[in-house]
Amino acid sequence: MSDLNSMGFAKPPSATRIVVAMSGGVDSSVAAAMLARDGYDVVGLTMQLYDVGAATAKSKTCCAGQDIYDARRVADRIGMPHYVVDYETTFKADVIDRFADSYVRGETPVPCIMCNQTVKFRDLFKAAKDLGADALATGHYVQRLMGSQGPELHRAVDPARDQSYFLFATTRAQLEFVRFPLGGLEKPAVRALGEELGVHVAAKPDSQDICFVPDGRYAETVKRLRPEAARKGDLVHVDGRKMGAHDGVIHFTVGQRKGLGVGGEAEPLYVVRIEPETARVVVGPKAALLERGFALHGVNWLGDDAAPSGDGRHVIMKLRNTHTPIAGTVFGEGAGAARVVLDQPEAAVTPGQACVFYEGARVLGGGWIARGGASQPVSLNLKRSAAANA
Repeated sequence: MSDLNSMGFAKPPSATRIVVAMSGGVDSSVAAAMLARDGYDVVGLTMQLYDVGAATAKSKTCCAGQDIYDARRVADRIGMPHYVVDYETTFKADVIDRFADSYVRGETPVPCIMCNQTVKFRDLFKAAKDLGADALATGHYVQRLMGSQGPELHRAVDPARDQSYFLFATTRAQLEFVRFPLGGLEKPAVRALGEELGVHVAAKPDSQDICFVPDGRYAETVKRLRPEAARKGDLVHVDGRKMGAHDGVIHFTVGQRKGLGVGGEAEPLYVVRIEPETARVVVGPKAALLERGFALHGVNWLGDDAAPSGDGRHVIMKLRNTHTPIAGTVFGEGAGAARVVLDQPEAAVTPGQACVFYEGARVLGGGWIARGGASQPVSLNLKRSAAANA
């Protein structure tokens, strides 16, 4: 058979096994139902990330007890095998503990990226391959498109749902194996398709909170995990003045304006810097937040060529998921490190967040913003790409 099926394999759908990561939500459920409708050999896998007692209640998150039950019901309706895999221990070590430790270091972590890097795009990949899968499918809104040198990661068709920021750490090997059936659809169409295919969760609300912080009280979660993080300290102005006291650096993030408990200044104050070693939180006017350069660690590069060095690579980038893309140049420094020089100073450079590089709609990679890793502005002959400015 010379023609490829819709998942990119030169064999009939019935001979193509697709394992679907099923969270119990509408997106992964519809992805599974679509693949089953198209005749694929579909198997569902659902992660259990909590102990049984903690996972029994309904929540606005994913992977809770109700979600596992919903995933099983969808699988039964489709008539496909469904398995629950217990990743509670690895999830705690690779996501929850890293989340807490990041806050203790004065950073603002993105646990959804950590989860994609570990239990989803590492452990689930292994489980899918152990089941003889040709591919692992997820309900993410992102596109996997074939380029001249193999599969590429692109933004979703629906800009309001695009999740490419959270998947920057996907490796080339993982991109070969993963599929995203929903990347070319908009959310209303997905819900409508779910109704058409008889998916009972088609109208289920989307997950809103971090799954292990369902009440949104991040500081309380970190305090429970790392009690020493609640050390009291000083609020200090960038000019050296003591402005007040606080109950722990875990209550703050760089760029924060509300909840500082200080006032009386001519300009609004923002968190400019967090110094966990001395338990100091430094505040100042918005101008004090502006950064022109910063360092990255844990860099993953998905461009066709080697990671940029020398004169660097001019790209557009996002410094958080909801951030308006900005322009700058990335310089690879080896061993997963890089530095970024922005075209214009930016106030949203927050340690612990991800900086994700794009060329048009294509994801070129990204890395984690390092704390205290600012670079001095430099004058360089920067190579600009017309596609990067698209």
